[in-house]
Amino acid sequence: MNKVYEKVVLAYESIKDRIPFEPKVALVLGSGLGNYADSMKVVSEIDYKDIKDFPISTVVGHAGKFIFGYVKDVPVVCMKGRVHYYEGYSISDVVLPTRLMKMMGAKILFLTNASGGLRKDFNAGDFMMLNDHISVFAPNPLIGPNIEELGTRFPDMTTVYDKDLQDVIRKAAKDNNIDLKEGVYAQLTGPSFESPAEITLLSRLGVDAVGMSTVCEAIAANHMGMKICCISCICNLAAGISPNPLTHEEVFEAGQKAAPLFEKLVTESIINM
Repeated sequence: MNKVYEKVVLAYESIKDRIPFEPKVALVLGSGLGNYADSMKVVSEIDYKDIKDFPISTVVGHAGKFIFGYVKDVPVVCMKGRVHYYEGYSISDVVLPTRLMKMMGAKILFLTNASGGLRKDFNAGDFMMLNDHISVFAPNPLIGPNIEELGTRFPDMTTVYDKDLQDVIRKAAKDNNIDLKEGVYAQLTGPSFESPAEITLLSRLGVDAVGMSTVCEAIAANHMGMKICCISCICNLAAGISPNPLTHEEVFEAGQKAAPLFEKLVTESIINM
């Protein structure tokens, strides 16, 4: 058995008796957005440290556990605290949680993140739905022997972000009078924020928002045939656009301020997926 796949299987085997239901949606909560889990009808929790050989989130504001619960009547597994490549984990470990949630039965991956905005019409607290991404600045999680149990060697990337799910999110935003931007997101490795010259380069490449997560998870999920959507919370304007130095505290605080609208948008989207 492929060693990367074996690690996913062993992680699943170590907790399968504690999984209360087969989730329909896997929800990943980004920086400052972790409190969304408090709005769910929670059934059970599993700490990452209780999962065999599972990577542990080390970032402030990332709790580090799976939450199992219901959003209205939809069974959801919620990842409260993701793992980032910049924490020193291999890229296969970074996407292990995504693969594990698919093994639990989730068919939809709903990603969220905190990002820096590159457009002049962005303000801190805005929401941007991803309609595409650029992955060339971060390691591809599919490098290495293909895991045949998960997907094909050369997966198509034409529509990573499912168009039907995008329509659901647009409608939820419209029905709740939430201003929803759309655009292209790029993942860089971090943990340093981008330089003004890098932001200029990304802008010329057509990038609308930038962050340190999400794309590798979307690639892994697409490889497995999951339906994917993503909402990014624009928590600051990127270097060279904002006159102020960038800090993680600023990102976290902006995410928390946007949380009430985020909760409404995510909830209305999930119940209609």
